[in-house]
Amino acid sequence: MITKWSITIPELTGEEPRSAYVYVPDAFEEDPEARYPVLYMFDGHNVFFDEDATYGKSWGMADFTAATQLPVIIAAVECNHSPDNGRLREYSPFTFDNPEVGHVRGRGRTTMEWLVNTFKPYIDAVFPTLPDREHTFIAGSSMGGLMSLYAVTAYNHIFSRAAALSPSIWFATGRLDRLLREAPIGPDTVVYMDYGSRELSFHSNMKRQFSRVASRLLDRGVMLDCRIVPGGDHNEASWERQIPFFMETLLYGVE
Repeated sequence: MITKWSITIPELTGEEPRSAYVYVPDAFEEDPEARYPVLYMFDGHNVFFDEDATYGKSWGMADFTAATQLPVIIAAVECNHSPDNGRLREYSPFTFDNPEVGHVRGRGRTTMEWLVNTFKPYIDAVFPTLPDREHTFIAGSSMGGLMSLYAVTAYNHIFSRAAALSPSIWFATGRLDRLLREAPIGPDTVVYMDYGSRELSFHSNMKRQFSRVASRLLDRGVMLDCRIVPGGDHNEASWERQIPFFMETLLYGVE
């Protein structure tokens, strides 16, 4: 079952409405005492339904969950679509300057503060969740992938596992490296991170930065599932094909 409703994030966009989505396994109807891990996802409009997706193609998570009945709750929130770098602002932990987009004041911390202090308590109150850190995960792609890395490190007391697909790790590389070096990270932290092979030429030194981030995570004792996707690209159709891989990692060994 997938529920969709309108919410506001006053800290970011005032009273402007955006969509929120929650998937709950159908098995809950048969066992109302059941409780499930929760996966929070960025770019919620692109997660479940093609008709809501920015480019008319979603991750297809609605079809995947219907076919597999994953024993996990998935909670996803639509991004800021403002043309003045709205999504970049909300999904960047750091302020940065870029020749292509100009000056971006990163509000990723505000986004995460809202998610962990407002949205997560609501999800835990309304839906049959296992609210503890061990059963709380986060995932996203591109800037959402960067935010997932940020969340599982800066908010490691909340999230124990993350999936970062095609993460935008070429923004503010020095501050990202400092975060990965200094953030308190629990020894049970699990991260899935990937890139499509066709993406690797998109930015200079992309392979090197990917390797640097992976090495830093390993140095910190993170249990890392890291892969280059053969023929993978930077789009929802490619990320859809990775769902079985990252979901296996996020749910592996979870009781």
